[in-house]
Amino acid sequence: MASSGLVTDEADIEIREPSPADHEWVARHLQAWWGSTTIVGHGGHWDAARLPALLAIRVEQIIGLATFEVQSVDCHLVTLNAIEERIGVGSALLAAVIERAAASGCQRVWLTTTNDNLHAIGFYQRRGLRIVAVYPGAVDRARQTKPSIPQIGNDGIHIHDELELQIKIG
Repeated sequence: MASSGLVTDEADIEIREPSPADHEWVARHLQAWWGSTTIVGHGGHWDAARLPALLAIRVEQIIGLATFEVQSVDCHLVTLNAIEERIGVGSALLAAVIERAAASGCQRVWLTTTNDNLHAIGFYQRRGLRIVAVYPGAVDRARQTKPSIPQIGNDGIHIHDELELQIKIG
């Protein structure tokens, strides 16, 4: 195990908190992935660049990012992105967020995603998260705050709804 974070068995991925030197990278990549550092959903908005974060590192390159917020006994996973997919980056980041949440006394980790994000919905379900709520029209309402949210998403699916997933911990 490396002293700066957890190292997974998959592809030698190290998970660590961003250093001050990483903050520009975090903001730039949030902008690229999400169109802004502001994340809108579930009736709220977050500046993900200001939230606690974890980076996935392999061979001294950042290959993934998770941002989250601990709220009493809940941990809200705000963003999770992997530059390199299918090598364990998302799994390692999710496991590390769950580990941090448990250490903080959280009872669950939860997130929302959009109805078009079938890849992510499957990813989270394979890792034990359950769909606990569907919010019809939530994305339509979020566009009033963040008009840059696209109308059509993955696989040509019109984006209208949010799905909430969670895993109970601790």
